[in-house]
This record gives sequence, structure tokens and C-alpha cells, in this order.
Amino acid sequence: MRSSSLLSAAPERSRQVRKLIHVSNFRPVKRVLDCIRILNEVRKVVPAHLLMAGDGPDRAAAEMLTYELGLSDSVEFLGKQDHIERLIPQADVLLLPSEMESFGLAALEGMACGLPPVATRTGGVPELITHEVDGFLEPVGDVDAQAARVVSLLTDDALYRRMSQAARHTAETRYCTSIVIPQYEQHYEEVCAS
Repeated sequence: MRSSSLLSAAPERSRQVRKLIHVSNFRPVKRVLDCIRILNEVRKVVPAHLLMAGDGPDRAAAEMLTYELGLSDSVEFLGKQDHIERLIPQADVLLLPSEMESFGLAALEGMACGLPPVATRTGGVPELITHEVDGFLEPVGDVDAQAARVVSLLTDDALYRRMSQAARHTAETRYCTSIVIPQYEQHYEEVCAS
């Protein structure tokens, strides 16, 4: 994919600096270095900035890779955040390149704010994200494929609107507390009764 041909065809919205966000505990299983590599590929086509929320053992390596790739002005390491709900709506796409996720709570939080997630097809994530409907799922470690999905979201306004609305719809209709809590209560009642 050549950046010059895609950039010239991109709508005006994509020429603005777009924001990506990653939220995690920066452990190796979260593959935070992949987020930096994804940003590096995306920036070849679309002006983009990455918000890295959280902290953990891989933060230093992520900061070093950011420096080595010349992305220091394009990545913000925000540390632990007490009010992630204030931060997520500032972004356009949520990155979840994890090696393993039992569910993908960060993706659901993003989806509740209308952020389409670009995630990996692992663990319970495919139960949350419907590929090409309310987000994208790619293989673990496939930075090029994940970056291409981000670029498609940031350069196709109609796709972005459709996926953003679908992501919000999924969060509201499948995971809102008025639906989930009664299911838990029913399950507990069945377990206690047996």
C-alpha cells in the first residue's frame, strides 16, 4: 500500500490528526509494542497520534521503540488513569492487539463511546466484536493487517460512521447493565437452587 496514492484519495477528515488509543496494564500479553508499530504504519498514510493509557512492565520498551521510530511527538504515555471514560471519547479508534484476552473490557468501553476497535482474534474477543460489523479482528502479531484496518476506518467516513454506530449499538444492546445483571441474578438463583 503506497501512502501517496491513499492519502490523495482520502477524505478531508483523514487529513486532520486522528487519535488512536490503547488502554492496558502494559504486560507482555497486551503487546503494547504492536501499538507503536501500528501507529508507525498508519502515519505513512494518515496523520495520527497515539494515546497510551496505563502502566506496567512493557512501558519502558514501548517508550524506547517510540524514540527509535521517531514517533516521540506522536505518542503520549499517560500512565494510569482514574477516569478512562473521559479519555476514550477523545480518540477515533481503539487498539487491542493482545496475545490473549479473556473478554476485552477496554474494547467494550471504547465501543460504548462509539469507538470502533481494531483487535486480535483471540480468547473471548470474537464474542464481543463482530468482525467487519462493529470492529475488526486480525491475527495476533499481524501489525500490517491491523494498521490497514485503522487506515480504512480513518479514510472512509461512511465505514467509520457505520462501524461507530454498530459498536455503540452492540454495547447498548448486548452488554448494558439492565440486560446483564438480570442474567447474572438468574444464573445465581439457578445455582443456589440446585
